Amino acid sequence: QVQFVESGGGLVQPGGSLILSCVASGFRFNNNPMSWYRQTVGKERELVASIMSTGSSMYYIDSVKGRFTISRDNGKNTVYLQMNSLKPEDTAVYYCNAGYTKPIWAYWGQGTQVTVSS
Repeated sequence: QVQFVESGGGLVQPGGSLILSCVASGFRFNNNPMSWYRQTVGKERELVASIMSTGSSMYYIDSVKGRFTISRDNGKNTVYLQMNSLKPEDTAVYYCNAGYTKPIWAYWGQGTQVTVSS
């Protein structure tokens, strides 16, 4: 059974930082790329960043380049998203899924809410 458990979200002021974590299970984590997505009310879920299975290559959408860093720990089945210089437009529920720029699984976890506000 595929499962994603996201955590680390919260309320932060503009310019602040957060580290999100996602623990995955139910599939061969080490063999799969992983990605972070985000969704706001009334909008479709969008890709934020992807990382290859070995961590050798990463992809970021333009709006987060230079501010966000995706990483993974294959020993812990965990993917991370370090978010710096946060902006109000980064406010969203953040999710993870397997796959590189496209989700592999139809199942999604509960996500973790990130709110950037003064």
